[in-house]
Amino acid sequence: MKHLARFATLIAALSLTAPPSLAAEEARPVHLILLSGQSNMANLNPEKVFNPEIKKHLGAENVVIVKVAQNGQPIRRWYKGWKGTGNQKSNQIGDTYDQLMEQTKAAMNGKSVKSVTFVWMQGERDAKEGLSDRYEEAYLGLLEQIKADLKVAELNYIIGRISDHGLGSKDWDKIRAIQQKLGEAGPRAAWINTDDLNDTDGKNDLHYSKAGYDLLAKRYVEKVKELLK
Repeated sequence: MKHLARFATLIAALSLTAPPSLAAEEARPVHLILLSGQSNMANLNPEKVFNPEIKKHLGAENVVIVKVAQNGQPIRRWYKGWKGTGNQKSNQIGDTYDQLMEQTKAAMNGKSVKSVTFVWMQGERDAKEGLSDRYEEAYLGLLEQIKADLKVAELNYIIGRISDHGLGSKDWDKIRAIQQKLGEAGPRAAWINTDDLNDTDGKNDLHYSKAGYDLLAKRYVEKVKELLK
């Protein structure tokens, strides 16, 4: 009987120190970070700077990062409530957003959400198409889509304000102003400056230098850290 009692005590002690089950690991809430936008987001390689720094800060097991970006696309490719303005096909309204949600669902694989942070770099195409009057409504609608589809009451968002490439154009300047205003709208919002990232040859190019994309990633990382404090 003494041997049985000792064995039971040993089993109990081992159970207290055993690693958590796989089910428990999968159930741990994670910080979900979504990166999306057009070419200046598409050209950013998150594996180089963004992902390693975020995982170092939060712990790789505590974060899921998803990136979906397409060159030269207007915000209506994300915002499903877009109506009638701009040269688009009906099947392109919100189609990039659908890709983002599909990849997010696959990456989450049943994990629960601790926080959602939406990292955005887009607006050049809408400025070129003269659609600045619709931009704020579309972006705010996009945020509501994300909250509804991910079933969260709040989310953090970080806007990369479009650069000074098209400075002086009415629509370009207006979208910059809207993005800055939205980025200053509250404690869950932020924006970053990109005006120094595109000076590759003495000109304010549309796209950024290689070093510029690394700086873009670093600035996003710092804002993510601030918002997740």
